Amino acid sequence: MTDRQDITRYIDDLLKVSQFKDYCPNGLQVEGRTDIAHIVSGVTASQALIEAAIEQRADVLLVHHGYFWKGEEPCITGLKRKRIVRLLENDINLLAYHLPLDAHPELGNNAQLAQKLALQVEGTAGETDLIWYGSLPAPCTAGELATRIDTALGRPPLYIEGAEGPISRVAWCTGAAQGYIEPAAALGVHAFISGEISEQTVHQARELGVSYFSAGHHATERYGVQALGEHLAKQFGIRHTFVDIDNPV
Repeated sequence: MTDRQDITRYIDDLLKVSQFKDYCPNGLQVEGRTDIAHIVSGVTASQALIEAAIEQRADVLLVHHGYFWKGEEPCITGLKRKRIVRLLENDINLLAYHLPLDAHPELGNNAQLAQKLALQVEGTAGETDLIWYGSLPAPCTAGELATRIDTALGRPPLYIEGAEGPISRVAWCTGAAQGYIEPAAALGVHAFISGEISEQTVHQARELGVSYFSAGHHATERYGVQALGEHLAKQFGIRHTFVDIDNPV
């Protein structure tokens, strides 16, 4: 076992949490027991994931998407109350890390997506370096890149062909980062990969000459929290279990 405070301090330092202006609090969101032996991780602190953590007898539920987002109703009612009650009843800590987990150079969602797609990282750009860019092992068509994404993530992407000719240089940012397509295009890439797509993204891709791949918010953000959980298990000599709650979006 290890102390909860030791784990939270370690993660705060590892992910450089204090450097980020985020849409939610990063770190301990719901307090549970002090002694930690088993971490269960998942993408979003949904009711299904909480119930899985209870079944697994977790001491910590580690997620990318937690609670208390800016602009949402602050009162603990409805779905939020039901979720938090179950955590409190079972003395489970909820740890959530959003942008700091996206950006980490090794354990982060962008870094892990690069590994999954065999992307050669050349650099980062944008606010807090959330846009990553690099190259493919070999040039390919938009359809071939879509197949690569489908094979790696187990989910076919929706894609808009905007680039002419083969794709060799790409940028990416996991989750709901379709709004970054213009700064990504300014990097001189042929394609931009993210999780979601908006109506205007189609027009932007065509007009910017950049192929856009919507690979799934959940699908692109499954790997950072897994990597962090495994890292903590090795660092502190505790158990880690990842639970993937199916989500087609």
